[in-house]
Amino acid sequence: MEKIQIISDKNLNSKKIKSSLVKILNKTIVKKPNIIIVIGGDGFMLQTLKKNKRSKKFFYGINSGNYGFLMNKFSSKTILKNLNKANLITISPLEMIVKNNKNQIRKHLAINEVSILRQSRQAASLSINHGSKQVIKRLVSDGVLVSTPAGSTAYNLSVHGPILSLNSKKLSISPISPFRPRRWKGKIVSYKSKIIIKNLNPKKRPISAVADNIEVRNAKDIIVKTKLSIRFNLMYDKNRSLQNKIKIEQLRRETS
Repeated sequence: MEKIQIISDKNLNSKKIKSSLVKILNKTIVKKPNIIIVIGGDGFMLQTLKKNKRSKKFFYGINSGNYGFLMNKFSSKTILKNLNKANLITISPLEMIVKNNKNQIRKHLAINEVSILRQSRQAASLSINHGSKQVIKRLVSDGVLVSTPAGSTAYNLSVHGPILSLNSKKLSISPISPFRPRRWKGKIVSYKSKIIIKNLNPKKRPISAVADNIEVRNAKDIIVKTKLSIRFNLMYDKNRSLQNKIKIEQLRRETS
């Protein structure tokens, strides 16, 4: 039978969890062997998913860092039960296509969000469309962020963007410190939208485009769309599903 694969970061706590996990798995047969267990934090999980973007396997994250929104808690007593009874969700990433000031094209995937950020002391000057429809003619701001539902409680929440439920089939476009128009709150669009962001003044107001944590500097034109041909299968403990975590964040926002 195929063995469960374990991928761990270099954190000391991660190594301890991996060692404990190997001993447990060597003694027991798991019903679903087609699993990659990822030990680390959210960043390591995002990195691992992208490296395995064509994999049909199921990813089960174990948190060894701080918050670990995409991860599960580790317990040596319940890990086998959790693996066998985990809930499954399937998500598709965003694809960011960037043309820079030398007309070079760069493509990267983002599971949480694509961030367009000012690159100098000058605020960014952007136009945003989705398909043939104009979202905003000119936005002067520190930048703008396009978020998936899975990433809507990450950087998107920090810039006061909306929290999206996993089954919403929506993307959020949220301004970062808008200066003009100051009261623009952003827009929620279909996950099938092709979002086009243009730098209206690339010489004076350079910007960078960031897919999760991968940066492309001196961006002129950026296209963001859901990469529906890629699907990540994520596993969560029954009492700690990603959907439940998103609902908790929604309640926190409503009561704060």
